[in-house]
Amino acid sequence: MMSCELCKTTSETLLWRSELCRVVLIEDADYPGFCRVIWNRHVKEMTDLNNEEQHALMNVVFAMESALREVMQPDKINLASLGNLTPHLHWHIIPRYALDKHFPNPIWGTPQRACIPKPPLDWQARLAKSICQRLQ
Repeated sequence: MMSCELCKTTSETLLWRSELCRVVLIEDADYPGFCRVIWNRHVKEMTDLNNEEQHALMNVVFAMESALREVMQPDKINLASLGNLTPHLHWHIIPRYALDKHFPNPIWGTPQRACIPKPPLDWQARLAKSICQRLQ
């Protein structure tokens, strides 16, 4: 599908990639560490994958969650797989903090406060290293 924005990989900040999926960093100043795990082949739903593929994808999602917890030390991690606007299988992994812009609501809701996040020093390199170590 050439019209699918997730089928294209041209401007992504890639943290990790396999034959099946990739992990990209979402450039969002309000949510440093916000990542997306994207299935490389264009499918819409988890049940479009066979059991082995489902387990492989969730292994990446869980490894990314662990890497974010280690590096970013958030108060909470949000996992979301919506795809309503972009029907290409992907998971959002979002580190959340009690004082972030939307907490305790989803990041796509109405902001609750102004916020200037202070991510840890050298977090992007540490995050890429952590996910690679977990998925060797």
